[in-house]
Amino acid sequence: MAVTAFLDLHLRADAREQAPAGLAAILSVTRAFDGCLGVEVLEDVADPAHVTVVEHWESIEHDDAYRAWRATAEGASNLRELLAAPSVLSRYQTQSTF
Repeated sequence: MAVTAFLDLHLRADAREQAPAGLAAILSVTRAFDGCLGVEVLEDVADPAHVTVVEHWESIEHDDAYRAWRATAEGASNLRELLAAPSVLSRYQTQSTF
């Protein structure tokens, strides 16, 4: 079953100029990862330093594999350097019973 992951990010004020290019580089790798169906970035209209990355995955197993890879030296990114606070991950499955 497909999974949608929301990664809530609060960018550092001094990283706002470099954040778009930094996120674009990180997310190009995410988009190419096996099982990724797409990624979009939402910017809070009241606070441009608050963004949410929305990732669509073929399955929870694909998303789990991606998260495990990102935790390795090979998959690590510089995302933390852009953040004012730790990111918050939430994952959801489409529910057809509602």
